[in-house]
Amino acid sequence: MHHKTVFRTLGHILRIEAAFLLLPLAVCLGYGELEEAKGFALVLAVTAAAGQGLILLCRGSERMQARDGFAAVALCWIVMSAFGALPYVVTGGIPSYVDAFFETVSGFTTTGATILTDVEAQAKGVLFWRALTQWMGGTGVLVLSLAILPKSGEGSVYLMRAESPGPIKTKLLPKIQDTAKILYKIYLLLTVGEILCLMLAGMDWYDAVTHTFTTVSTGGFSVKALSVAAYPSLAIRWIIIIFMFLSGVNFSVLFFALQRNFRAVFRSEELRWYTILSAAASGLIFVNLVAVGGELLNFDNFTHAVFQVVTVATTTGYATTDFALWPTMSQLILFLLMITGACAGSTAGGVKSIRLVILTKNLRREVRRILHPRLVQPIKIDGERVEESTIAGATLFFYAYILFFAVGALVVSWDNVSFVEACSASMTCIGNVGPGLGQLGPMGSFAILSSLSKVVLSANMLLGRLEILPLLLLLFPSMWKK
Repeated sequence: MHHKTVFRTLGHILRIEAAFLLLPLAVCLGYGELEEAKGFALVLAVTAAAGQGLILLCRGSERMQARDGFAAVALCWIVMSAFGALPYVVTGGIPSYVDAFFETVSGFTTTGATILTDVEAQAKGVLFWRALTQWMGGTGVLVLSLAILPKSGEGSVYLMRAESPGPIKTKLLPKIQDTAKILYKIYLLLTVGEILCLMLAGMDWYDAVTHTFTTVSTGGFSVKALSVAAYPSLAIRWIIIIFMFLSGVNFSVLFFALQRNFRAVFRSEELRWYTILSAAASGLIFVNLVAVGGELLNFDNFTHAVFQVVTVATTTGYATTDFALWPTMSQLILFLLMITGACAGSTAGGVKSIRLVILTKNLRREVRRILHPRLVQPIKIDGERVEESTIAGATLFFYAYILFFAVGALVVSWDNVSFVEACSASMTCIGNVGPGLGQLGPMGSFAILSSLSKVVLSANMLLGRLEILPLLLLLFPSMWKK
């Protein structure tokens, strides 16, 4: 590993994080929160100094290699979260550093699990930073650095490959910087579009901006204790549904749509899978609520069903109602959606629909091979052959995903919570979904868990966001050898 290259990248990321801290600092000053403003100013100075120090100490011209990319991504997310937790502690919003680290990791990984029990008691600037961490983590801070830093170098492709979710990496343009710029232009377009729509629907600018940050990033942090349930307007809820759904679509497909290449859009098997699954789950839950839960057959309850399906499928984690009180079948459908996630190349978490498509096709192929031993049948996605190494990688990822889910559930169970709460806590964290079930549901919080559980679940959130391998590679001594 080229240590100077990795730590110099880390320095650039800390400087970018320091620049973002100017925004909550400005919000604090705008709302007259002077003590909180001092705290943000202090953390900004420390973060900027640490970043600049790493850049000065690690000057050099080493070319980034694959292992450097994985190491840089893993270390950047850990250190970024460590510094990002400081504003909570320094301003007194979250006095415990473990709790602040959990909240920050939940933000950057766009998970949305929270330890806050009284969200609205927090300062405006603190809640703005909380929402901003999710927006920063949506498409990845390293992807942002590739888009804005001049001459990131040929090795920058390894950063994007390590940070971008999904088994199949897509370069929209020959240069990796141009691809990163396109991704962020789409991200900014979604952001501006939703802010305007929410303000037109009646939200004030602060609520519109913070909810947009946590919608397009599929994060789910809200500035209201009741989440989106605090806004009874159906227009607001359907605007959020639409933008959550769009944010769960592969950004490559959105790019093709903007280019009016609708043939490529409709050819996407993953998009069809994602759409059909969301529609089917919404219909089943609505029927189940009416038949078992005693809900009325009206548009409001249909909205609840669609909203909760889309928010869980895209791993956003908002709530318009306490789905922990829904019938068992509806809760089970939502739990399964925590696993599936939305599309690769989006801001959503979970296993991703494309992997499920690959694994399903591979299962069908292996069954046919039993019946026809000499069968040679390549697996194709969107008419293109999928490499066997990609299929093996999807299988390995799914195994590792379930393994770390089991470990997380086992640790949380030590806190003597129920079986459902332990399993949902681990699944919602590794899937970057947000709320679990029971006491950890959308109207509850993770504050009841021990510090050990919070640390392990923080690790699960990072594992889920970085898709396991970058963090796992740090544990191998050979990774650190030059």
